[in-house]
Amino acid sequence: MEFKQAILDNGLTIIGEHSAPTKSMALGFFARTGSRDETDDVHGVSHFLEHMMFKGTEHRTAWDVNRQFDEMGANYNAFTSEENTVYYAAVLPEFQADAADLLGDILRPSLRQADFDTEKNVILEEIALYEDRPDFRLYEGLMSMFFKGHPLGRTILGTPATIRAMTCDGMTEYFRRRYSPGNMLVTVTGRFDWDALCDQIGAACSHWEPVATDRSTPEAPVNRPQTWIADAKLARQHVGLAGRAPSAQSEQRYAAQLLAAILGDDTGSRLYYALVEPAIADDASVMYDPLDNAGAMLTFMTADPDRAAEALRIVRAEFATFLDSGPTESELVAAKNKITSASVLQGELPMGRLTAVGFEWVYRQSYTPLADQIDEMMAVTAEEILDVARSCQIGDAALLGLGPLESV
Repeated sequence: MEFKQAILDNGLTIIGEHSAPTKSMALGFFARTGSRDETDDVHGVSHFLEHMMFKGTEHRTAWDVNRQFDEMGANYNAFTSEENTVYYAAVLPEFQADAADLLGDILRPSLRQADFDTEKNVILEEIALYEDRPDFRLYEGLMSMFFKGHPLGRTILGTPATIRAMTCDGMTEYFRRRYSPGNMLVTVTGRFDWDALCDQIGAACSHWEPVATDRSTPEAPVNRPQTWIADAKLARQHVGLAGRAPSAQSEQRYAAQLLAAILGDDTGSRLYYALVEPAIADDASVMYDPLDNAGAMLTFMTADPDRAAEALRIVRAEFATFLDSGPTESELVAAKNKITSASVLQGELPMGRLTAVGFEWVYRQSYTPLADQIDEMMAVTAEEILDVARSCQIGDAALLGLGPLESV
C-alpha cells in the first residue's frame, strides 16, 4: 500500500491508498456534514440533499447521471449519517477519468425547484417507510433521547413537518455553506493513476468556491431517561440502551471496539450465549458508535413480550459481571481475531477500504496502513478494555422500549 495526498488551491483535499495488485478502484467524495450540522428550519436537509445530487447538473440530466454510471458498470451510491454524507463509485481503472468527472459534476447539482418539489414527496414516503421498521424507530428514538439538547440528537431523515416546511432556498444556502471544498475530502483506493487523478479532480472541482464553515462540537450531555413506547401493532418487544463511549478521535477506540465485540457480537459474545443461544431473545447486540468528539455504546435486543423483562435483567447482569472481572483471555483472543479478520477480508477490495481510509482522515487527519491498525488492535490489553467499560459505565444507560408492552 502506498499513501498519496494533495490539496487543490481552493482547499479540497485528495488522498489515496494505492494497491498495485488490485484490479479495481473506488472513488468517494466525503462531505463533513450530516444531521448534527443542521438547524431546526432545515432538519433533514442533509439526507434530502443527498437525493438531489442525482437529479441533474448544469451539464447532465438525471437520466444522464444514471446512464453514465451504468455505462461504466459502476457500483455507485451515497449515504448520509449524523456527521457525514458520502458519494462513491467503484469502477475498473480504465473508467477513472469518467468516474472523477461524473462524481465531481453531481457534487454541484442544479437544485431546481421542480426537482425539489418532486423529491420532497419521495423523502416523505421514505420517512413513512422507515416508520414501519421498529429497528429504525428504536435507533432514531434512542439517539434522540441520549443526545437530547445536543446536535447529535437530530434525526437523520428529519420529520414530516420539517420536510414539508423546507424550502429550496434553504437547501441551497445549506449546500453553499456545508459543501465548501475545505469541508470535503476526495478519497481513492485500489489501482489508480495518481497524477492523472489529481488533474481530473482539479478539472472537475477547482472552480468550487471556498466558504468558511465549521461544526459545533459541544460536550455531550448525560441523559439517562427510561422510556417505553407502547405499539399494539408490534408482536415483539424491542429494547435499546445507549451509554457513553470514546470518541472517534480517542486512543481508546480500539478497546471500545473490542468491548462491543466481547459483549454483543452477533455470534459467540456474552449476550449471544446468555440470550440468543438459550432462546430467551431473538437477537442481542452491542455496537460501538464513534463520533466527532462524542461516542455511544448501543445495545439492542428483541424478545417475546413475555420474556422481555427477563432478557433485560440478564443484559444488566452480564454488564455488571463484566465490570467486576473484565474479559477472559479466550474472549479477548476471539474478539481480536474476529475484528482483524473482518478488516482484512473487507480490505481485500478497494471498495472495502474506501470508507476506512476516508473516515480516518475525516476524523483524525491521519493515515494508518491496515497492517499497523491490526497491530494496534492486537496490542490492546484486557485491562484497557475493562477501563473503557468502567469509564463508560456500561450499565448506566438511557433506555427505550418499543413494542406491545407499556413497560417491563
